[in-house]
Amino acid sequence: MADSTQNGPMPGGAGGGAVQFLMANKLDTAMWISRLFTIYCSALFVLPLLGLHEAASFYQRALLANALTSALRLHQRLPHFQLSRAFLAQALLEDSCHYLLYSLIFVNSYPVTMSIFPVLLFSLLHAATYTKKVLDARSSNSLPFLRNLLEKLNANQQNILKFIACNEIFLMPATVFMLFSGQGSLLQPFIYYRFLTLRYSSRRNPYCRTLFTELRIVVEHLIMKPSCPVFVRRLCLSSISFISRLAPTVA
Repeated sequence: MADSTQNGPMPGGAGGGAVQFLMANKLDTAMWISRLFTIYCSALFVLPLLGLHEAASFYQRALLANALTSALRLHQRLPHFQLSRAFLAQALLEDSCHYLLYSLIFVNSYPVTMSIFPVLLFSLLHAATYTKKVLDARSSNSLPFLRNLLEKLNANQQNILKFIACNEIFLMPATVFMLFSGQGSLLQPFIYYRFLTLRYSSRRNPYCRTLFTELRIVVEHLIMKPSCPVFVRRLCLSSISFISRLAPTVA
């Protein structure tokens, strides 16, 4: 979900109020800038306007910018670093830690378009929320066209988060396929599985867990139809049982 900032709009002129707001919230502003840069790099990877070779470099830049954003957000959530198992366990509960790990998993791998969408969309949602706060600090009715776009984006937030969760799930078999095609490392599927279990157990974002449940219901509905071949039904039921055993226990 989008970050929350406790500091409200500050008094001043149309431009001065926005500048004062940005200066008063330096850490949030730094994350806003890094998210905008992530969006920029992700867009140039998805739409390789500067060529395929440059697109690969923009892929890495987007993931590195996302890693920076995640590290800043983690520092904001847990400002007092401690080299202990208790601190690590607490850090692993944070979504920002999950996506710091996510960026490190894919930053040096073969570019996969599917892997950039969660980074792009999360950055877009968070940046849109903070942009609206900047506009509010500037003026209550400034840039109505941009405000309208931000409102439409916010109205579709639930669908976007479900799409992100769907990407997170289907990247698991994609990492296995990359391994057998020679485009991934041996450790990548195991590390990504750990990331996926963290997303499944997330306290702030239940969409990964919800999508797993919805996919299971859909598959079970389809395979129970009389037209479904018996071997397909058995294969799907075995796969569901195997995946269910791998799922972590959620408190």
